[in-house]
Amino acid sequence: MNIFIIGIGLIGGSMAKDIKRIMPYAKIYGIDASESHLEEAFALNLIDIKSSYDDLGIADMVIVSIPVDVLVTELPKILDAVNDACVVFDGGSTKNLICKQLEDHPKRRNYLACHPIAGTEFSGPSAAIEGLYNGKTNIICEVEKTAFKLQERALELFQSMGMRIRYMNPEAHDKHIAYVSHLSHISAFMLGKTVIEKEQNERDIFDMAGSGFESTVRLAKSSPAMWTPIFEQNKDNVVETLEEYIQNLEEFKQMLLEDNFEGIYNVMNNTNKIKSILNGIPLNKK
Repeated sequence: MNIFIIGIGLIGGSMAKDIKRIMPYAKIYGIDASESHLEEAFALNLIDIKSSYDDLGIADMVIVSIPVDVLVTELPKILDAVNDACVVFDGGSTKNLICKQLEDHPKRRNYLACHPIAGTEFSGPSAAIEGLYNGKTNIICEVEKTAFKLQERALELFQSMGMRIRYMNPEAHDKHIAYVSHLSHISAFMLGKTVIEKEQNERDIFDMAGSGFESTVRLAKSSPAMWTPIFEQNKDNVVETLEEYIQNLEEFKQMLLEDNFEGIYNVMNNTNKIKSILNGIPLNKK
């Protein structure tokens, strides 16, 4: 099987590592806008062959893991180049604009709109991790628009990687992901910004930072080149989540000003329910 990975960073490189374990007979072709990334991926044995769009006609599967703004322009070109028996899927963190862009493409049936919810704050080929997707959720949108046999080929790979599959329409995906992913990244970036600005006057602040700060601000190390287009494409949903978040921060601030520490305790105590949610326990379960 000829598998092409376009974008050999954390997401694409981690896919490559799992594919080499699951499908040792597969030949992995790498395509990347960065020649240094391509060389690094080859040196790390993530890919077998350095390639280009000119070779996409021989692909059985194409995995596209590039920034979402580039996805919108490149996916139509990729679909133009593949054969009718090839499945193409992506890992973009937004789905609505991409699905709309491809809705009238002659090879729409070859495309599977995916978002594997996995990753770290690191990027590039050296960030690739074997087993990154094990136990993670992969959201698939508009599955009915993909040819059934091509769906099966991709789903077999996802299941071999240990991913859970969820189906969702693109609008719902983008709305929900704004809360559980995009807002988290904004919070981390703004916390980091606040501390950096304060540190200019108080040089000891980072000496006092413990593991709580480190874990909270971890996402601020993520790539701005990747996240700025995500915020742009999901602007309306992100603004809505920010408005709700800012309102909660203002209410917390007001309780402090009013010495309402019983209210603060109750808010935090109620929010502790997030532990059950993250462990998969419904809130109404006794």
